[in-house]
Amino acid sequence: MKQPRRPDPPPMQTKDMLTVQVGTAIWAIALVVLLIAQPPEGRHWWIWTCVAGVVGGFFGMAYIWRRNRRSR
Repeated sequence: MKQPRRPDPPPMQTKDMLTVQVGTAIWAIALVVLLIAQPPEGRHWWIWTCVAGVVGGFFGMAYIWRRNRRSR
Protein backbone atom coordinates (compact mmCIF):
# COMPACT_ATOMS: atom_id res chain seq x y z
CA MET A 1 0.00 0.00 0.00
CA LYS A 2 1.34 3.44 -0.97
CA GLN A 3 1.73 6.19 1.55
CA PRO A 4 -0.24 9.37 0.89
CA ARG A 5 1.61 12.01 -1.08
CA ARG A 6 2.92 15.00 0.86
CA PRO A 7 1.74 18.41 -0.36
CA ASP A 8 4.03 20.38 -2.63
CA PRO A 9 6.11 23.08 -0.96
CA PRO A 10 5.22 26.69 -1.78
CA PRO A 11 7.17 28.26 -4.67
CA MET A 12 10.42 29.95 -3.74
CA GLN A 13 10.57 33.73 -3.95
CA THR A 14 13.54 34.67 -6.13
CA LYS A 15 14.98 37.90 -7.47
CA ASP A 16 14.89 37.04 -11.16
CA MET A 17 15.08 40.64 -12.37
CA LEU A 18 18.21 41.32 -10.30
CA THR A 19 19.87 38.19 -11.66
CA VAL A 20 19.19 39.17 -15.27
CA GLN A 21 20.27 42.76 -14.65
CA VAL A 22 23.60 41.66 -13.18
CA GLY A 23 24.22 39.29 -16.08
CA THR A 24 23.36 41.98 -18.63
CA ALA A 25 25.67 44.44 -16.87
CA ILE A 26 28.53 41.94 -17.01
CA TRP A 27 27.99 41.45 -20.76
CA ALA A 28 27.88 45.25 -21.22
CA ILE A 29 31.15 45.69 -19.31
CA ALA A 30 32.78 42.98 -21.40
CA LEU A 31 31.53 44.73 -24.56
CA VAL A 32 33.01 48.07 -23.49
CA VAL A 33 36.33 46.43 -22.63
CA LEU A 34 36.47 44.71 -26.01
CA LEU A 35 35.59 47.90 -27.86
CA ILE A 36 38.39 49.78 -26.07
CA ALA A 37 41.03 47.03 -26.33
CA GLN A 38 40.34 45.50 -29.72
CA PRO A 39 40.32 41.69 -29.78
CA PRO A 40 43.03 39.87 -31.72
CA GLU A 41 42.62 39.33 -35.44
CA GLY A 42 40.03 36.68 -36.20
CA ARG A 43 38.34 37.10 -32.81
CA HIS A 44 35.88 39.90 -33.61
CA TRP A 45 33.06 37.45 -32.96
CA TRP A 46 33.77 38.10 -29.26
CA ILE A 47 32.21 41.55 -29.69
CA TRP A 48 29.09 40.08 -31.28
CA THR A 49 28.83 37.54 -28.48
CA CYS A 50 28.73 40.40 -25.97
CA VAL A 51 26.13 42.23 -28.07
CA ALA A 52 23.99 39.08 -28.12
CA GLY A 53 24.35 38.80 -24.32
CA VAL A 54 23.21 42.38 -23.79
CA VAL A 55 20.27 42.05 -26.21
CA GLY A 56 19.28 38.74 -24.64
CA GLY A 57 19.41 40.38 -21.23
CA PHE A 58 17.03 43.12 -22.35
CA PHE A 59 14.63 40.52 -23.71
CA GLY A 60 14.89 38.66 -20.41
CA MET A 61 14.14 41.81 -18.42
CA ALA A 62 11.11 42.57 -20.60
CA TYR A 63 9.85 39.00 -20.17
CA ILE A 64 10.25 39.06 -16.38
CA TRP A 65 8.61 42.50 -16.14
CA ARG A 66 5.57 41.29 -18.14
CA ARG A 67 5.37 38.03 -16.18
CA ASN A 68 5.48 39.83 -12.85
CA ARG A 69 2.87 42.34 -14.00
CA ARG A 70 0.49 39.59 -15.09
CA SER A 71 0.86 37.61 -11.87
CA ARG A 72 -0.18 40.54 -9.64
